[in-house]
Amino acid sequence: MAATQDTIIEAFPDLDRVKRFFPLGVDNPTTLTIAQVERFNREGFLSPLDVFSDAEIQVHREFFDRCLAEAAARGWNSYSINGWHARLRTLWDLVCEPRILDYVQDLLGEDLICWGTHYFCKMPGDGKAVAWHQDASYWPITPSKTVTVWLAIDDATVENGAMQVIPTTHLQGQLAYSESDASENNVLNQTVHGVERFGVEPVPLVMRAGQMSLHTARNPTTPRTAAAALQCASFRPMLRPKRDGTGRASCAGARTTMVTGPTCRGRKATIFRTVAAPEVARSAAFQPTGTRACTLKPVT
Repeated sequence: MAATQDTIIEAFPDLDRVKRFFPLGVDNPTTLTIAQVERFNREGFLSPLDVFSDAEIQVHREFFDRCLAEAAARGWNSYSINGWHARLRTLWDLVCEPRILDYVQDLLGEDLICWGTHYFCKMPGDGKAVAWHQDASYWPITPSKTVTVWLAIDDATVENGAMQVIPTTHLQGQLAYSESDASENNVLNQTVHGVERFGVEPVPLVMRAGQMSLHTARNPTTPRTAAAALQCASFRPMLRPKRDGTGRASCAGARTTMVTGPTCRGRKATIFRTVAAPEVARSAAFQPTGTRACTLKPVT
C-alpha cells in the first residue's frame, strides 16, 4: 500500500500567518537554567519539570474527577472540558500558579496572556488515538509564539500512552499534513504521515502526577492515553495577577511540537495551558472569542 502523501500546509488560507519558530528566552532566567532554555529552543520541549507534591496534585485530581462527572452528566465526552477556567475558580487558580508561570516567564518574559485551557483525558479502552500533528497548525494566530504547559494529573507512563514528541522538528516550520481518515479514529482531525523521514526517535514525555512539560507549537506531538490536560484551544485570555496585585497580564508562548499517544490501558490525565507573548494577542489574526479586559476576574 502506497504511503499517504501529505499536501495541506495551511489550515487558514485567508490568514497571512508567520509559521517559523522564534527562539525564546530572557536575559536572566530565574527558574530554568540557561542550558534548559537552550535545549528548549534546540529540541522544542522540556520535560519533566517539578510543580506539585503528591498531596497537592491529589487535591486537583479530585477536582478534575468532579469536572469529568459533570461533563458526563451533560452528555459530553472526556475531551470536552475546554476553556472552563473562565467559570471555575480552582482552574483559574491553577492557571495563575506561580510555580508554573515562573517556568514560562523564563521563556516568554514577564507579561503573558493565557488564551486557552483544556483537560485532555483519554479513558481506558476508548479506542481513540491522537495522530502526529503540530499544535500551531490548528490556531488562527500569528506569529505562533506560544508555549503549551502540559501538567500531568495522573502519572504519564509509556504503558498508559504518554505523549510523545519528535525533537528538532519545530525548526522546520509548518509541516504538510492530511485531513485524518475516519479509520484512524483520531481525536483531532490532522495527521502528519511518515514521521520516520525526520530520522529522529520520538521521545515519550514520562512524568509523575504533579510534574509538567513545556512544548512549542511547531514540534510534532501525539498525546498519550488517559490524560487530563489544560490545552490551548479556548481563545479566552487569562491574566495572572502580579505579585504586587496590579493584575498585569502574565502568561507566555513559544512554538509547536508534535504530539502523539498509543491506546490507553489506564486513565492518564494531564492539563494543557497555552500562553502567548503579548505581541501575539495584538496580532490582527488573533481574534479570541469572548475576550475580556485585563480586569477579568475568576468566577466561582
